[in-house]
Amino acid sequence: QVNLPVIHQYVDYLVNEQNVKNIFVNGTTGEGLSLSIQERKQLAEEWMCHGKDKLDHVIIHVGALNLPECQELARHAAAIGAGGIAVIAPFFFKPTNKDELVAFLQKVASEAPDVPFYYYHIPPLTGVKIRVEELLDGIKAQIPTFQGVKFSDTDLLDLAQCINKNETGEFEFLYGVDEQLLGALALGANGAVGSTYNYLGRQTNLMLQAFAKSDLALAQKYQFLTGEFLNFVIKLGFGVAQTKAVMTFVSGIPMGPPRLPLVDASSEFIIKAKAKLDSIVWPDGD
Repeated sequence: QVNLPVIHQYVDYLVNEQNVKNIFVNGTTGEGLSLSIQERKQLAEEWMCHGKDKLDHVIIHVGALNLPECQELARHAAAIGAGGIAVIAPFFFKPTNKDELVAFLQKVASEAPDVPFYYYHIPPLTGVKIRVEELLDGIKAQIPTFQGVKFSDTDLLDLAQCINKNETGEFEFLYGVDEQLLGALALGANGAVGSTYNYLGRQTNLMLQAFAKSDLALAQKYQFLTGEFLNFVIKLGFGVAQTKAVMTFVSGIPMGPPRLPLVDASSEFIIKAKAKLDSIVWPDGD
């Protein structure tokens, strides 16, 4: 079951301990697609309520397998004052070309006409491999609220072409593959949305600061250490359930088990992952 009372504690932890002030709600790590529409609305309201005056931006993912539910969630997000909405491509009956995908996204975005709209590009999970570079052509005419892309793919060529086309800087590209963030920043990504920022937000912010100051060597150290941890846990089997377990032992906040068909992380995983994370010495001395 969804544990709503823990959100207040979660917000304070992210802001005070991880220096994270922008939140992406009901996405992959939050198991948004495994929740009911009512649960997703309740979670969105909880984040908006407790994040008021503490968070800078709350983007709510409103994607679903059918259009009416996406539209209902978009209207709800607008009504509660969300700073943005995002939508994945439907992934059972899939759009097969750019026009089909844009038509679907437009029907969702139009239900929240004053809310910035993001396309959530995550082909490893949706199987929708329409290149974002192609998607961007003329999209503002069809979706006036189009703000940018949550780009969760390793195809840096596609990302680079998108950023190269974005000469006026009207779009934002939020990168979603944590272990490759520095490469995406070098290409011009504006920010990042990822699961590790729940528990490595402070270190990632220090990496962003180092990059902004052109201290590439320091930025690399942070990226390499994040990669060292992820490389270790990926070999053990790393997914949403394991992310919840890591966040629980790092933050002390009970993140709970995942919802079936996902199953909880093993005690063996938790012991090994904790030992590995504890062994890492970050450049700031932590």
